[in-house]
Amino acid sequence: MLQVVRTIALIYNNFSKPQKLTLGALLFLTWSMLVWQAAIYQPESESDVSSISTIADNSIEADDLEPMDQATPDDDIPKDELDDADVPNEYVVSSGDTLGSILTQFGIDSADVYLLSNKNSALANLKIGQQLNWALDAEGSLQSLTWIVSQRETRTYQRNENGFIESIDTLKGEWKNSVVTGTMDGNFVTSARAAGLTSSEINAVTKALQWQLDFRKLKKGDRFSILFSREQLNGKNEQSQLVGVRIQSSGKDYYAIRSSDGKFYDKEGSGLAKGFLRYPTPKQYKITSQFNPRRLHPITGRVAPHKGVDFSMPVGSPVLAVGDGEVVVAKFSGAAGNYVAIRHGRQYSTRYMHLNRILVKPGQKVKRGDRIALSGNTGRSTGPHLHYELWVNELAVNPLTATLPRTEGLIGKDRAEYLALVKEVTPQLHL
Repeated sequence: MLQVVRTIALIYNNFSKPQKLTLGALLFLTWSMLVWQAAIYQPESESDVSSISTIADNSIEADDLEPMDQATPDDDIPKDELDDADVPNEYVVSSGDTLGSILTQFGIDSADVYLLSNKNSALANLKIGQQLNWALDAEGSLQSLTWIVSQRETRTYQRNENGFIESIDTLKGEWKNSVVTGTMDGNFVTSARAAGLTSSEINAVTKALQWQLDFRKLKKGDRFSILFSREQLNGKNEQSQLVGVRIQSSGKDYYAIRSSDGKFYDKEGSGLAKGFLRYPTPKQYKITSQFNPRRLHPITGRVAPHKGVDFSMPVGSPVLAVGDGEVVVAKFSGAAGNYVAIRHGRQYSTRYMHLNRILVKPGQKVKRGDRIALSGNTGRSTGPHLHYELWVNELAVNPLTATLPRTEGLIGKDRAEYLALVKEVTPQLHL
């Protein structure tokens, strides 16, 4: 290093006086520009830092330009007496489902799914109508899974240092059908509890009829009749399964009866759910950031969940409601910018962020495909795009892979078997 300095000094001493003055002036101007740039540059936000770092480091992909620390305004979704804070992560197996397709759509790491299924081959035999419940830790890692194989058999998989350990519980209680009737006096939750329903049973009823009834608008004097299959052990009800429900409101009857596939249909076998669109746009746009609840920020290294999907869309493009529902939020909300949230029944909600213009109001009813907004670049956003989220049971899921509600009913042999069941159940739902 010393030799280099001496060489530079020797070359400089050999310069003529005009050359020395010119070199000195250039060095002074360069130094002045660097000082001036440092003085005037002040990053406005972490997204500016992310953009600059992306230019300097080609290993960061374009997706990372999106606002990865964007906070979802969870507390903006209004709660009411029908919301149960203890609703578990649960899923009823549908046609075509596998353990992997079910859990990964809820953001569970595929490595956890492999660890669970690798030494528990029975999980490859899931059947339509069976129920799965699971629990996660604070970091989103799978800790346990409960597989309700039948009314009498439940399999639990608990995580330990070696993977997941299976335990099988075979119930020895007696299952009996019991009918609960009641009359509205106050809200539905209060009235159902007075009739003898538990919180989980109330939740099952509201989910079964969530597409037909707004339970908040039931009136005093409306009546309900509910058929449960309840397991009794030592004189106590241990657990129950909803078989059918009838609610009479303003002289009109609403029915929901469970089929062998675990879903509920009306008395004719027609589906009760309202179908959803896969995309909240009239055409498919480029996806710039995928759903990833465990995503790491490329600059900070912190977990920065991305709870939805980002579509690159020109400002002013139409944004559509993906399903029938009620607008519960329509306002400007900090990082989310102009923001709309829609509740679809009791289980589902969707959220639309960074909008340019909102076309709906809180309390407004919307139909699948209705225009609710125009896309934009408001809030914490690095470019024009739509951030879209789908939530099931108050848990964000992957909108691109989630199993969506469908409207089709039963046909053929399935419908014939269901109608035979309806003939058995409906006489029991007396008022």
